[in-house]
Amino acid sequence: MANGLDDVVAADTVLSDVDGAGGHLTIRGHSLTELAGHWRYGQVVRLLFDGFFDDLPGDAELEKAIGDARVEVFERLQPMLTELAPLHIYSAMRAGIALLPDGDGLADALRLTAAPAVLTPALLRLGRGEKPLPPNGRPDHAADMLRMLGGTASQALAKALDTYLVTVCDHGLNASTFATRVVASTQAGLTSAILAGLGALKGPLHGGAPGPVIEMLDAIEASGDAAAWLRDEIARGERIMGFGHRIYRVRDPRADVLKAVVRRLGARSQSGKTGSRLAFAETVEQAALEALRVAKPQRSIQTNVEFYTALLLEAAGFPGEAFSNVFAAGRVAGWIAHAREQQATGRMIRPQSRYVGPVSDLVA
Repeated sequence: MANGLDDVVAADTVLSDVDGAGGHLTIRGHSLTELAGHWRYGQVVRLLFDGFFDDLPGDAELEKAIGDARVEVFERLQPMLTELAPLHIYSAMRAGIALLPDGDGLADALRLTAAPAVLTPALLRLGRGEKPLPPNGRPDHAADMLRMLGGTASQALAKALDTYLVTVCDHGLNASTFATRVVASTQAGLTSAILAGLGALKGPLHGGAPGPVIEMLDAIEASGDAAAWLRDEIARGERIMGFGHRIYRVRDPRADVLKAVVRRLGARSQSGKTGSRLAFAETVEQAALEALRVAKPQRSIQTNVEFYTALLLEAAGFPGEAFSNVFAAGRVAGWIAHAREQQATGRMIRPQSRYVGPVSDLVA
């Protein structure tokens, strides 16, 4: 029996393929390296949605439609923002999304695509005592998200965030995507399905590790001895954040994409802060890989996407508690595509369980 459904095929999909042994990620026939840094997020949204919506427009039109959806979502949810703001940033975003219509059409999909990018900056600004900034509705999704957060968005940071959103847009049948498909299989609307994905993503075993990476780096820097700090953590049975993956047995290909993005940001940083942070993180990475190799020689534990995600999102101005929100802003397009793909099968996901509890005397 596979308690974690390991190696159980639960769906046929055209959306993405994760090669854990080879360290490759394919999204609708394109390798990650073909897409990240070369395709805009709006283009990848169209790639994922293709075939699942009859009225899907071309790239430019769809990116404009996503911009219009950001404006619509802000106008719909602005009256509720002050009530949502006292909640944890992730719970507040999820609650805001729950207020959107629960349909299956392209307009519903675009609102859901736009919602995390609109709600996250607005809620963060309210938490800082600042007034939320409305979206400008222009096609560049990542740039508008950053502008709503800080009032401005450099081209370099917008490009970096856009690359991140593309990098995390879909990743096989992970826990949140499976949860999305289960709900979609009941023919519930897209909002219901995406809320299931958001619920699964909230768990620390799935989407909660990028924030603690920053905490780990700060603690190691304060200790002054990366190797000793890491050895002590491993000896206590603590998880080293940003390392290891359920599927990959080699280095997570997304980690290299994001490391390159952070390196470019560091090279363009006038203050040099991002570059020095990267250099320190690279030192920690090598120390962690060595410590894990020595402590767990029977396992291949490599750097995962979360390690350099933390550095990128920190450089973009997002606090650690909002990292999962930004992850959701990228992954929501994949969830929507999976939901539509599952709905098209007309088949409800209904696996069997095996009862291992006590038997009633009447049955016996």
